[in-house]
Amino acid sequence: MQDLSSLLPILWGGFCTTLAIFGLTLLFSIPLGLIIAVLKMSRFRVIRYPVSFYISVMRGTPLLLQIVAIYFGSYYLSEYSGLGISFDRFPAVIAAFSINYAAYFAEIFRGGIQAIPKGQYEAATMLGLTKKQTFFRIILPQVVKQVVPASANEVITLVKDTSLAQVIAVTELFALAKKQQAAYASIYPLFVAGIFYYVANLLLSCFFAYLEKKLNYYR
Repeated sequence: MQDLSSLLPILWGGFCTTLAIFGLTLLFSIPLGLIIAVLKMSRFRVIRYPVSFYISVMRGTPLLLQIVAIYFGSYYLSEYSGLGISFDRFPAVIAAFSINYAAYFAEIFRGGIQAIPKGQYEAATMLGLTKKQTFFRIILPQVVKQVVPASANEVITLVKDTSLAQVIAVTELFALAKKQQAAYASIYPLFVAGIFYYVANLLLSCFFAYLEKKLNYYR
């Protein structure tokens, strides 16, 4: 069995890459998801239909396929069009994860926004608030409270989905664990990697449980 003291520093390096994928995906996908949610609720079909189609494609096809499509698709597009927009491996992973998770967050946010009674908007209008003020001061704080449980599930899933980055040879945690498994002919590194994922998700679960408790101000 491989010595744990020599295995942990190797896997820690991969875990840092996993955390980078996780953090950057949330950084881009959450604001993008909010924008997409607002666009999908537009009364203009020319906006609403393309956005709905985008969400359908992102949710209806595997994330693994989307990673491959963005990485290799951008390469071929750059080769044949001369636009020079091909992605390196890591940016391709971030792009794929961000647009995929933005679609899921968009549906979560849309549900949260539509759950707010219309009377809230009418009351804000009577108070003289603009649409922008109404959204950011009245609606958005309530939406955050509504979407925390569903968002928590997506965030926890994201931690595990980062292992898909290995499909285009990004050396995140699970990819390094598989290399160590092959090098030492043991599944021990995979179990250690599993502990990394479990601890990360346990911390996230505790954080969201605390957040839900703090937001439960009607209790």
